[in-house]
Amino acid sequence: MIAGIGTDLVDVERIGKLLERFGDRFTGRVFTAYECAYCGRKAFPAIHYAARFAAKESFLKALGIGLGMGVNLADIEVRNNAEGRPSLTIYGRGGEMLKERGVAAVHLTLTHTRSQAAATVVLEKGASVGA
Repeated sequence: MIAGIGTDLVDVERIGKLLERFGDRFTGRVFTAYECAYCGRKAFPAIHYAARFAAKESFLKALGIGLGMGVNLADIEVRNNAEGRPSLTIYGRGGEMLKERGVAAVHLTLTHTRSQAAATVVLEKGASVGA
């Protein structure tokens, strides 16, 4: 059963301007060291930061909350497996909220162009007894 769905669209130029203006102050508050290393290896880091920002916002929307409502963005981490498939790892209060809501799986998809990045998150509840 679906527990929540969230989607977000981010302007890559906006993220690029934040990176230029605030650099490590921005990335250190919003992204994990893993995400910074991943994005930093890319030819156009802003595209990949934007996709990860969209994933974080999508996760919050799937939970039914927004920024500043108890979950730190840096506690939402996008990782890619060996084949490049993205997934979310949730730490801190976000992880607690998933447990409280009976969420068994978090699904993520990302897409981007040079100008926009989008993400969708689906939260799936565990199978109920007798289902």
